[in-house]
Amino acid sequence: MIDNPATVLVVEDEAFLLFAIADDLRVAGFAVLEASSSDQAIRLLETHPEISLLFTDIDMPGSMDGLKLSVAVQDRWPPVKIIITSGKHQPDRNVLPAGGVFLPKPYSPEKVAATIQQLLQ
Repeated sequence: MIDNPATVLVVEDEAFLLFAIADDLRVAGFAVLEASSSDQAIRLLETHPEISLLFTDIDMPGSMDGLKLSVAVQDRWPPVKIIITSGKHQPDRNVLPAGGVFLPKPYSPEKVAATIQQLLQ
């Protein structure tokens, strides 16, 4: 277990995927907050300054998709690292936020955890 776990915000509108990756990341030693829409994610970011990484799907209900959410997060919370995922889209590198990483679905929990560790070093 990690002594002082990093807090990861997982944003996924498919409940099973949200619960599965959130549980896997908790087992890997991270503190995890969950959101099922971009609007909910913004509210969590506004009230939880300890969030150090955003893990978001692209296809999302609410006022913005995961790509727009990641740009908003980069603008308002520059220290927050960003991982974007999708099973339907392969975004061009130029639409990802600076320093952002894309992981295609299906992903393994180990790959997600390893990518988070790399970004937070």
